Amino acid sequence: MSMLEEEVSTTLYFDRTFDCDAAKIAPGEYYFTDKDMLIVTVLGSCVSACIRDSKTGVGGMNHFMLPDSAAADKDSPVSESMRYGTYAMEVLINQLLRNGARRENLEAKIFGGGNVLKSFTTTNVGDRNAIFVRKYLNAEGIRITGEDLLDIYPRKVYFFPKTGRVLVKKLKQMHNDTLFKREEVYASKLKTTDVGGAIDLF
Repeated sequence: MSMLEEEVSTTLYFDRTFDCDAAKIAPGEYYFTDKDMLIVTVLGSCVSACIRDSKTGVGGMNHFMLPDSAAADKDSPVSESMRYGTYAMEVLINQLLRNGARRENLEAKIFGGGNVLKSFTTTNVGDRNAIFVRKYLNAEGIRITGEDLLDIYPRKVYFFPKTGRVLVKKLKQMHNDTLFKREEVYASKLKTTDVGGAIDLF
């Protein structure tokens, strides 16, 4: 069983600001729905792909980071980190396809990859995440209809799958280090977690 499968412990709540049901996802999680609701996450170095079927409104969001294994990657044409990123993307896409989305109707908006973790500045993990998600979607023929990547700020992302609307708030002043600790814990887990789970390709 993969980390993504083990850790889909999404928080569901009612968002009073937007007057709708909402799902909040953390690093390593994803959420998809065919309902008229909101999916929200906070990103630092991680990236999220907000993917939806433009005809049916079935959509979802993931939140992931490539493992910091650049040294090992140099000796491998298909690196561990790329395999993990590919798995994170395929889990979400395949859930959408199983629930009524059609591949030709898929569109994506992508966010994150900020240079916010001091411990990762030498490996440019945010840059690697941003490059990966763009390359992956282009290779899969999924249109990228919007993006907000890189920079130095964390972001709070609000995604409404039914309409495709996304709101992004850059967090230029953070008075606590909760986000940074969360991503560092997540990154350290990636170093010791195998890329598990079988993927059905559509």
